[in-house]
Amino acid sequence: MPFTLAGLCEYREEIRKSRFITFAAPISSPAEAQAFIDQHSDLNATHNCWAWKLGAQYRSNDDGEPGGTAGRPILAAIEAQDCDQVVVLVIRWYGGIQLGTGGLARAYGGGANKCLQGAVKVELISRVTLHCTCGFSELALVKLRVAECGGLVNTEGFTANGVELQLAVGESQIDTLQKQLADLSRGRILLAR
Repeated sequence: MPFTLAGLCEYREEIRKSRFITFAAPISSPAEAQAFIDQHSDLNATHNCWAWKLGAQYRSNDDGEPGGTAGRPILAAIEAQDCDQVVVLVIRWYGGIQLGTGGLARAYGGGANKCLQGAVKVELISRVTLHCTCGFSELALVKLRVAECGGLVNTEGFTANGVELQLAVGESQIDTLQKQLADLSRGRILLAR
């Protein structure tokens, strides 16, 4: 099950006199990833290397380091931590000692890995869209039951006879929710796809 991050996290380390600061954050679009990179990059640093993953989309950048020694190891760390919808930026200030290609890959990938390990993670739940109708008096209880199952109420529309809801619920919770709603309404509330 993939995870995203609850919020911004940071990790700092020094490797052979080079300073590394790693930032990681949740994202919901490529534009949001680029905005995060632009906002947190330090133009005075030697390198601002990054990677992000959003579902099947991903990008990485070595920012002047030898090809494949920064961006790809950062992306590999994101995947190794089973993260998705995440951007990671590693900033390096060169300390005067060459690390070599292997050392660079270990430094960038290791910093990203340690940053993500220390982050507060949130499980990404794949939800199914469902529809149901309930009475006005049942609405608060229906919303409570949906929330208890980890679901979301996407839309609600009021009609003369009650409320039409569009829900997003995890596949594994549909049967439980259906039973709870049927019990609540004496069998009147039915979930439909």
